[in-house]
Amino acid sequence: MKTVKELRRWIELYEEVRAAVEELELACEYAREGIASEEEVEAAWQRALALTEALESRNMLRQEADRMGCVLKINSGAGGTESQDWASMLMRMYMRWAETNGYKLSVNNIQEGDEAGIKSVTMQMEGDYAYGYLKGENGVHRLVRVSPYNAQGKRMTSFASVFVTPLVDDDIEVEINPADYSWDTFRSGGAGGQNVNKVETGVRLRYNYKDPDTGEVRELLIENTESRSQLMNRENAMRLLRSMLYDFALQRRMAEQQKVEAGKKKIEWGSQIRSYVFDDRRVKDHRTGFQTSDVGGVMDGKIDGFIKAFLMEFAGDNSNG
Repeated sequence: MKTVKELRRWIELYEEVRAAVEELELACEYAREGIASEEEVEAAWQRALALTEALESRNMLRQEADRMGCVLKINSGAGGTESQDWASMLMRMYMRWAETNGYKLSVNNIQEGDEAGIKSVTMQMEGDYAYGYLKGENGVHRLVRVSPYNAQGKRMTSFASVFVTPLVDDDIEVEINPADYSWDTFRSGGAGGQNVNKVETGVRLRYNYKDPDTGEVRELLIENTESRSQLMNRENAMRLLRSMLYDFALQRRMAEQQKVEAGKKKIEWGSQIRSYVFDDRRVKDHRTGFQTSDVGGVMDGKIDGFIKAFLMEFAGDNSNG
């Protein structure tokens, strides 16, 4: 049924594009006869173009994991309060993008900053192709601005890292040995009512992951405080673990040269994938060269231009994600 649904969706998208092209052809004919205005032709052209480009981008998502939802984690880098504020701005940017595109978003775990912003956050986006669209956001994001946290009003540079992994569904089988994991519980902090703060509803899942290539064992740590129910938090933490293990296996199958952890770049100068320069009103992706002056729009979740540029250039090459 999932396959049928997916094929039907492709047909629907194709029919939308075909109908838009026919409307454009008709508008051009009417314009030549003096029945339609240039503005009407332009509107038909823009609609046909937008639908075609959207279908073209979706056509780039052919990897097994592309159709899945995703787990998105943001970590603040060096820079104290400024970088923690930057991490929270990125969190809002992705939340706005998810809202605009109709994805269900939940915050699994968040660590507040010392004075402002956040130190880290793990978010979950459920919906078709969330991972496919956001996999290119993997990497270090660099902010340049006059910092409100600098008494001298100096221009500052700060960094935050974004990691995106597929969110596995029930169709994906991931083997987890019960002997390899253990649980801790703790009281959830922050808002959420008396029950959340007084009862140990937060869970911490520790898993001993053995690298199948090197035999090296390392501990994976997942915390979940999303729900007031410890049981629900346990279930979601286990789902996040399955997603993480699936991603590891996916990277191996694709024969990438580096494992996920080894490929994470240091959050500092020279390793950024994108720069957000507020003073110059410029956001530029260093991999594709795509840039825009609409800084406010980007920070409000309008990142589709960057997503499309990445997919069109690196389609099928997940080592750049």
